[in-house]
Amino acid sequence: MSGSVLRRGRILALLVVALTLVAALVAGASPAGAKGGSGKGGGNGLPHPPEKEATAVGHGGAVTSLDPYATRAGLEVLQKGGNAVDAAVAASAMLGVTRPYDGSIGGGGFFLVYDAANDEVTSIDARETAPAATTPTVFREDGTEIPFAERRVSGLSQGVPGLVAGWELALEEYGTVPLHRLLQPARVVAERGFVVDAEYEERTRDNLEIFADFTSTRETFLVDGAAPAAGTVFRNPDLARTYKLISQGGADAFYEGEVAEAIVDTVQHPPVVAGAERKVRPGLMELDDLDEYEARWRDPTAVDYRDHTVFGMGPPSSGGTTVGEALNILEGYELSELPEADVLHLLIEAEALAFADRGEYLGDPDFVDVPVEGLLSQDFADERRELILEPFAATPKPLPAGDPDGAADDGVVLASAVAATGSTTHLTTTDRWGNIVALTFSIEQIGGSGIAVDGYGFLLNNELTDFATEPGLANSPDGGKRPRSSISPTIILGPDGEPFAAYGTPGGATIITTVTQVAVNLIDLDMDLPDAIAAPRLGNINGENTNFEATLPAATQEALKAYGHKLPTPAADPVGNVNGVQFLGDGGLLAAAEPTRFHGGSAAVVQPVPH
Repeated sequence: MSGSVLRRGRILALLVVALTLVAALVAGASPAGAKGGSGKGGGNGLPHPPEKEATAVGHGGAVTSLDPYATRAGLEVLQKGGNAVDAAVAASAMLGVTRPYDGSIGGGGFFLVYDAANDEVTSIDARETAPAATTPTVFREDGTEIPFAERRVSGLSQGVPGLVAGWELALEEYGTVPLHRLLQPARVVAERGFVVDAEYEERTRDNLEIFADFTSTRETFLVDGAAPAAGTVFRNPDLARTYKLISQGGADAFYEGEVAEAIVDTVQHPPVVAGAERKVRPGLMELDDLDEYEARWRDPTAVDYRDHTVFGMGPPSSGGTTVGEALNILEGYELSELPEADVLHLLIEAEALAFADRGEYLGDPDFVDVPVEGLLSQDFADERRELILEPFAATPKPLPAGDPDGAADDGVVLASAVAATGSTTHLTTTDRWGNIVALTFSIEQIGGSGIAVDGYGFLLNNELTDFATEPGLANSPDGGKRPRSSISPTIILGPDGEPFAAYGTPGGATIITTVTQVAVNLIDLDMDLPDAIAAPRLGNINGENTNFEATLPAATQEALKAYGHKLPTPAADPVGNVNGVQFLGDGGLLAAAEPTRFHGGSAAVVQPVPH
C-alpha cells in the first residue's frame, strides 16, 4: 500500500444524508438568542459545550485534540462502533468548525496510521500543492523577495487544499462509517452554533486587521466587525452547507463543481473590501489544479531509539527525518544518567545538526531526490555526533549540512533554517481494536491567508509560503510541487513491538523540536505522557539563539548559558500544543493533552476509570 497513488474515488456520490442529531454535542442547543446568518453570535439560550479535561484514563478507545467539541465528536464515533480512522475524520471536521484558524478543509495535512490487524504503520500525504502555473520565482518581484506579510495575505500563497482528499483516501482503505455520518456532528454544530471560548476570541482578535479587509472573511468570521466574545454562540451555516455538499457527493463535491469554482474565484480575485489599502496579489490556481489533486500514500519513516521504534512522516514533511536523525544522534549518550542541563544541551546540539540537514535535502520527493535512508542511518548520525564538543560546550551555529549516503551532487545550495511558528492542529485517536491515527493538519498561519471562500464558510491556507523564495533549492516553488512541511505525527512502538505512545503538535518548525523532546521525556526520562507534555520546552533549529519557554527553571537556563548557548528571551507564546495517547498494556489507555498551554486541550476515553 505504501508508496502507491490512488485516484480520488467516485464511490461516495449521491449518498443519502443522515439526519440523526448527536445529542451530547448539541445538548440544550437552541438557536434562541443567537443571531441568524453566517458569522453571527448571540448570548441567550446557549448550547452546553462538552467538558474539557486534559487527562483521561480508561479502556475501549481514546480521542485527544485541541478542542472539546472535536474530542467529543471523535469519541461518539468510537462509542457507536467506529474505528480510529472514522473518529479522526469526525474530529478533524469538527475542528474545522470550532478551531477554523488552525486547520480546516481549506488546507491539508498528514495522517499516520497504525493498522493493528496487520501490525503495520502507513501514512497519507494530504499536503497542499502549488498550482501548475507556479514558477520558481513566484515569490520574487524585480529580483527581490516579496515581503512575507504580502506573500501570506495573497492568492499566491494559497495551495490546492488536500484534507478532504485525505479523508476520502483514509476511509476507502480503513473506514467503517460513511463520510456523511462522520460529518454530521460538525454540520450540526456549524448550523446550530458553539460556545466561543477565550482561545477562539483571542485568535479572531489577533487577525482582526486582516479579516476586516476581505468581504468574505468579515461576513463569515466577524460579528459587527469585531471578534465574537467568549461565552457567546457562534454559527457558520455556510460551512454547514459545504459539509452537506461533501456528505452528498464525497470529495468530488469539493474538487469539482460549485465549491471548486468558488475556491478558484477567491484565489484569482481576492474579495478585498472597497477602500482597503492592503496590497493583495491574485493567485494562479485553476479548476484543473483542484480536479487533478491527489492524496498519496507515502512510506513512513522509522528509527530504532533505545529499544523502541519511532515512526514519523516522510517527505514532503521534514518531520520524520529530522526527528529521527536527532534521536539517532542522541542514541550515543546515556541521557537517563545525565543531569537535566546536560540532557537539554545535547538535545539542542542534536536538533541543530538535524535541522542543518533538513535545510539542505528536504523537499517534495516527486521533484527532488531526498536521501531518506542516508539521513536516517545510524552511521550518518554517528558521523554527525562527532561535531558535538567534548567536554560539553555549545557549537557555533548555524552548522553546515552533512553528506548522507544517497545525497545527490547537484549543486543544491544550503538553505539555512528560518524560524517559523505557524498554526496547525493535531488530534490522536485509538479504538478498541488497537488501531491508531495521529493526524496533523493546517492552514499555516493562524487564520491562514486570511481570505475566506465567499459563501462556503472556510479560510484558504497560505501553505505555499513554506517554499523557499529562492530558485534552485530543494524546497523552491514549482508547478504541482508540495512545499516542505515540519508536521510530525508520531507513533512509537515499545520493546515488545506493541504501541507505546502516539502524539503530535502544532507549532511550525518547533513541531520537530517539541516532538523530539517529548520522545526523550517518555523514553529516556521515564515520564508518563501528561508529564512529558507539561515539561518546559526548548529547541534549536540551527540558529544562533535557542528558543525556550519562560517556565524553564532559572538554574537550568544559567547552566545552558554557561555551556555557551544563547537564550536571550523566553518565547512570547507557549512552544507547541501537544496531545496524544500512551498505551499502558492490557488495553489500558492514558490520553493526554496540554493542561495549560493555549488554554489547554481535551482528552477522553470510551470507558473511563478514576485517576
